[in-house]
Amino acid sequence: MRRNLLLQLLLSFFFVAAVAQESKIISVNADKPLYPVQSTMWGIFFEDINFAADGGIYAELVKNRSFEFFQPLMGWKEIRKTKQAGSALINNRAGTSPSNPRFAHVSFDNSNGTYCLSNAGFRGMGIKQGMKYHFSVWAGQKSGDVKLRIELVRADGKSIGAATLVPDDGDWKKYEVDLTAAATDPKASLNIWFEGKGSVDLDMISLFPDDTWKNRPGGLRADLVQLLADLKPGFIRFPGGCIVEGRELTTRYQWKKTVGNVEDRELIVNRWNTEFPHKNAPDYFQSYGLGFYEYFLLAEDIGAEPLPILSCGMACQFNTAEVVPLDQIDPYIQDALDLIEFANGPVTSKWGKLRADMGHPAPFNLKMLGVGNEQWGPQYIERYKVFSNALKAKHPEIKLVSGTGPSPDGADFDYASVELKKLNEELVDEHYYRSPEWFFSNAARYDKYDRNSYKIFAGEYASHIPNTGNPPHKNTWLSAISEAAFMTGLERNADVVWMCSYAPLFAHAEAWQWSPDLIWFNNLESYGTPNYYVQKMFSVNRGTDVLSVTEGEKPLTGQGGIYASSVFDKKSNEVIIKIVNSNDAAATRELNIKTSRRLDGKAIATVLKSDDKGAFNSFDNPVNIKPQEQAVTLNGKKIKLDLPASSLNVITIRIVK
Repeated sequence: MRRNLLLQLLLSFFFVAAVAQESKIISVNADKPLYPVQSTMWGIFFEDINFAADGGIYAELVKNRSFEFFQPLMGWKEIRKTKQAGSALINNRAGTSPSNPRFAHVSFDNSNGTYCLSNAGFRGMGIKQGMKYHFSVWAGQKSGDVKLRIELVRADGKSIGAATLVPDDGDWKKYEVDLTAAATDPKASLNIWFEGKGSVDLDMISLFPDDTWKNRPGGLRADLVQLLADLKPGFIRFPGGCIVEGRELTTRYQWKKTVGNVEDRELIVNRWNTEFPHKNAPDYFQSYGLGFYEYFLLAEDIGAEPLPILSCGMACQFNTAEVVPLDQIDPYIQDALDLIEFANGPVTSKWGKLRADMGHPAPFNLKMLGVGNEQWGPQYIERYKVFSNALKAKHPEIKLVSGTGPSPDGADFDYASVELKKLNEELVDEHYYRSPEWFFSNAARYDKYDRNSYKIFAGEYASHIPNTGNPPHKNTWLSAISEAAFMTGLERNADVVWMCSYAPLFAHAEAWQWSPDLIWFNNLESYGTPNYYVQKMFSVNRGTDVLSVTEGEKPLTGQGGIYASSVFDKKSNEVIIKIVNSNDAAATRELNIKTSRRLDGKAIATVLKSDDKGAFNSFDNPVNIKPQEQAVTLNGKKIKLDLPASSLNVITIRIVK
């Protein structure tokens, strides 16, 4: 009896050991692609929050350049020796120029002392030594002899560049002059000195660096666009976000006010101006120098599909919750129809002609359009139905994006999910702002999703680590690795998850309202967070088809702290495996590539890791956490993987034809 019992115990031990050993093998079936990965799988979401546009990616350095802020001289300071030296009077010509009504009428007399208008920029102006800056102004000389001395000054008041400009016409005319900076300063300012005696009208006072993206005059900040281009995004969603809705309907985003000549675009308050009492930004407006034309151009530049989002006739439900009556919604629908014409229409059409006049005769090839941001409830569904019927009748080629509201669960989410499924909608936006624990535990969220339902656009997500006080929520490694774990589940279910984007995208270090954020910048510098590098490792390794990746014949959704997904790339003929080790200790696995084809003898492992889950990148150490590559040798079709503690690992193996 004892011998039999001992034998059974030994057999049980060896069986358990064998199962344990087998469970350490991660298998990837490279010969049986499961389903395609959309080219739009990983993209970016842009919203003008945290001074992302004016003061951020839009390279204009002058704040309140056309005196249209609620306080017309906000951002400007008068410098004068005596009161009689000069003054600025703000005129309002709303009757003749409703989109840009205000201008400054400046009177001065140097016999009574010097007079200057000084602009502080957006928390200062980032000026670089040796850089050329393009100054321009719309001006009309009204009396006397007028000479403007344009000057760049450091924070300590020292001049670091100057040029002279002489208005010579009484009518409005654009004048331009270049300055070259003699020093670098993140807190510089612009001075306009008025020399002589007389008066002059000024509007659209502007200063741009020479090194804009693609060197376009009046363009975008090159380092910030480059960070986006490096992601190789499949799409860019714009212009938001909650600014699409507005606090009330009158302050909603209206795309038609953002196109045409820059000087004719109508400035509007940014809805994040006073949203958070602890982060008020009364100087936060939208000049629309970055408008829909520039968004489409940006998408084209970085190879991304444009995804514009339009108001559905509902203001932000967290604020006023205003809605337009259904019998008055036609203008909103017409805006959508006209946008499609602006993007895709022939140059002989009204809006297609405007696109051509702005410099882009060829269509932008718009394929998708979002209706509403993150509205919820019956009032959204009934308005969405009207939009959907009208747009699909005239433009069945355009995919519409609807949404389930701001939460990934709850009664409002459930209601929208049921109603949108009834409508046979194509793409539905879901948002996830949750804790790291939520992201880790929801990696299998779509594993059992109804394959006959709508496709998912994970349009806004970010892992939030609670903190106290008012400092920003840090983009720590814990937040990044929890997102990586969740993203393996999105990729594994790419047959139903078609689009994904982190949010928000940008944050000015001295002017943010919301955190965490993907990219941080100040007036001269920028850096990607650990979350940015997670996004990049997935996006640049998008692949074309999902492959099965299992351990013990089960998908890796967190068993033993390990998460995984895999794709095949037909263009590069590569198998790409993404593995997250969320444990505080290293883990060892054997990777087995099941294929009848021959593999290259070497593979590349790109590793993003940190032993400190509270670590983050900063201006002082922008690459504290960054990907590092190392060669990996195959033993036949197997690799011994040493997965560092708390790491995202991307293994790339080429199949030899």
